[in-house]
Amino acid sequence: MNKNECFNLGYISKSVGIKGEVLFQLDVDNVKRYQKLESVFIELNGGLVPFFITNIQLRGNSALVQLDGIDSTQKAQELVGTSLCLPLSLLPELKGNKFYYHEVPGFAVIDAHHGNIGEVETVLDFPQQAILQIKKGTKEILLPIKDEFVKKIDRAKKEIQVVAPEGLIELYLEDEISDEEE
Repeated sequence: MNKNECFNLGYISKSVGIKGEVLFQLDVDNVKRYQKLESVFIELNGGLVPFFITNIQLRGNSALVQLDGIDSTQKAQELVGTSLCLPLSLLPELKGNKFYYHEVPGFAVIDAHHGNIGEVETVLDFPQQAILQIKKGTKEILLPIKDEFVKKIDRAKKEIQVVAPEGLIELYLEDEISDEEE
């Protein structure tokens, strides 16, 4: 399993007790969806290693977990700080204007006023705001991901239809817009 075929579930924040239990800090919207998790990939030495879960107890946004083969504090401590991953196929399908950040790179961004303004290169996930990083030729456009801007996701056409705030697109494409007007 490659990391680009997985999504990040969270990380191991600490070892707990003397039997090798660990605390998973989960970075997901719906923690309950993972209460019957049977296995997880842990990122070790640059690769993903599968571990079976023998016991899991949810605690808010974390889970107390016993991993098969991890039976001592020392073994558990070696896993602290490692990333937890699951295959992308386990993500629930989103509908409407909701999307996973990993699925939109390569999507065309169609603005209501300017038409095709470029292609999503990546999503910059800042604590305050997620932002679409859009490339149009050599230009870069940064568009906040907000419900009032993102109007429609067309997965079949690989398009995101937006209504950018007035003046934002012009700010980034000033040279191109002036050339088109002449």
